[in-house]
Amino acid sequence: MSESTLLHEDVREFVTFTIGDRLFGAPVSDVHDVFALTTLTPVPLSRPDIAGLLNLRGRIVTVMDARRRLGLPARQRDAKGLITIGLDRDGESYGLVVDSVGEVLRLRQDQFEENPVNLDPAWREVSRGVYRLETGLLIELDINRMLDAPAGAFTQAA
Repeated sequence: MSESTLLHEDVREFVTFTIGDRLFGAPVSDVHDVFALTTLTPVPLSRPDIAGLLNLRGRIVTVMDARRRLGLPARQRDAKGLITIGLDRDGESYGLVVDSVGEVLRLRQDQFEENPVNLDPAWREVSRGVYRLETGLLIELDINRMLDAPAGAFTQAA
């Protein structure tokens, strides 16, 4: 097997972002956009974690607030300019509002670890596992768990 084939199979790419004080990564293949919110239409009687709907290049996108979904305190700014990660799942478009977006990281599969026992239960619920970086942990976001769970299902430990 050539070195380039080995590298391709052994390396995963993640779009990195923060929610609260934690660094997350979503596989590049799951992320189709990163954009700033400009207009958001509220959805009356929706769950509190549904920030609203938007039209993104002709597609209706359901926008979810990651902080609310995880039971974190609300942001101190309005919706304009919030960074959103665009996701597609089962033919539906979703946006996940996060606190900041970083870079694309290439990580070796042998750096992957199961969730540590001391990882906050709220983070563990949405994590596939972690990668240890020089600056701390990168939590691999389980997109399906994040999108399927009801608001506040993952509460922060005291």
